[in-house]
Formats: sequence, structure tokens, C-alpha cells
Amino acid sequence: MRKAWWLVKYFGFNTLLSIFTHEPHEPIVIKCNGGRVNATPYLLRWLLHVIDVDFVRDIHCRDGEFIVINARGNEVRIKYDGGYYVINGYRFKIIRGTFADTFLSEDYHDANIRNKVIIDVGAFVGDSAIYFAFRGARKVIAIEPHPGAYAEMLDNIRLNNMESVIIPINAGLASKPGKVCVEDVDITKWHHYRPSDCPNTVPAITLGELISRFGVDPNDAVLKMDCEGCEFDVILSDYEHVRLFRELILEYHPRFANKSLDDLLNALGRDYSCNIKGNKDLGIMHCVRK
Repeated sequence: MRKAWWLVKYFGFNTLLSIFTHEPHEPIVIKCNGGRVNATPYLLRWLLHVIDVDFVRDIHCRDGEFIVINARGNEVRIKYDGGYYVINGYRFKIIRGTFADTFLSEDYHDANIRNKVIIDVGAFVGDSAIYFAFRGARKVIAIEPHPGAYAEMLDNIRLNNMESVIIPINAGLASKPGKVCVEDVDITKWHHYRPSDCPNTVPAITLGELISRFGVDPNDAVLKMDCEGCEFDVILSDYEHVRLFRELILEYHPRFANKSLDDLLNALGRDYSCNIKGNKDLGIMHCVRK
């Protein structure tokens, strides 16, 4: 109910009806602040979701765009233009749920990105890789095991002319070479990856291989991980390579690894000072070497 009243409050009752009377990606025009904004029912549903989970302080319209004030008080510009979804000038085939974490919550805001090489583990459809590139990363090595997400990431990289900055890799990070199982190929579902064999697998790649293949200097790089539990495998079983990185930023998922947050903190505490935003079950950890 809160979401429906929010939409009526800002954009009128007809806008609420359009969600149910139009196809998800059908272009519609929203009247807002005396102007007009191009949108789709899909985009409106996404906006309703992010306002309902408190990613947004306020929203209005200006110059043909939705102006979303995010949790940090920063403006995020969003619109639908020419068949693509545009966020702060970045173009995407489809706006995904993770974009709220990347652009509204700004989960990776605290990382030292400019002029660094970023190893982006769990790049999904490329939203985090593109965010890093536009924040000044020198190079982004974007690793994504899911075949559908990887294909969409390739499209998004091309749409933003980022081929010279972002290196996409269809693999899963693991502590040892081998295979990573992709349990469900439906891109809209929550995915959990594990080093093993199953009908849908991709190669496993290690930090040592990435460092060697791409000539990465870990002292001049940031390791980002959002890989639904692989962070436990890599940190606990390949710490000799993890500890080479000066800076880490990761989303932790203890339940997928049958581990606890303390397991990570005990391992990393030897070499890193870590700040946590979240709880024992889910959150963002930012660590800088002591």
C-alpha cells in the first residue's frame, strides 16, 4: 500500500494504472513537475521497490529525467531512452535489482577506485564494473560465472564504449582450479555458485592466475567480491593471494558457505583493518591493509 500511495503522490493515479495496463518495457510518458519523463512500467516497478526498502530519500523530475536522492544524499539521474535504461548517463539493456546497491546505496563508495585496477568478482551484468570505470578505475577485470548475466554484461560494456577499460571473464573465482557449478540459469533468480561439477559449469579461476595473466600489482589494485559465498572459499583457502591486495571490499554471505562472519574477521584481522556495514548474516566489509 505504501508503494502505491507513493506513486500516486508523485506522479498521479494514471501512472499507477499504467503498471497494470502496459507491457513491462513498453514506453510511456510520465507527467512530473510540469515536465515529461520517458519511462516504462518496469522502471516504475523498480522505483517502487527501491523507495519501499529505503534506498531513496526523495524523488522528483528535471530535464526529462527522474532525479532520485539516494541514501547518501546524492542525486542519481534515471530515465528510459531509445530502448535503453540510463542511470547517470550509463546505458543498460535492463535495469536490475542489483543497481540499487551499486548506484543508490553506493555499496562500493568507500573503496579507493581512481587509477586503480579493480578485480570485480561477481560482476553480474556489469553494473559494478561500469560504476568503477566511470569513477576512474584504470582497468576493471570483471568476473561473472552466470552465462546469461555474462552475455548481458558484454552488451552493457559495448553500450557504454568501455571495451578498452573492462575485461570480462566468464568464470567463477575459487581457491583452486577446476569447475564452478551454476545451479540455475534463470538470470532473475538468486544464485549460489560452488566449486563442483553439475550440468551447468564454467571454469574456476584463481587469484594467482588472474594476477599472473593480467600482470596485476595487488598493491595497486582493489579486490571486490560479491559472489554469494565464494568469498569464504577464497579468503579461508587462498589467503596467501588475498593478503597481497592492499584493499578489499566485499559482500559477505555466511549461510551460503556454512561459515560465520567471525571466520572471515579472524582470517583478515591478521593483516587488515576492516569496517562492516550490515549484520552477522549479510553486509559490506571494507578492509585496508595495516
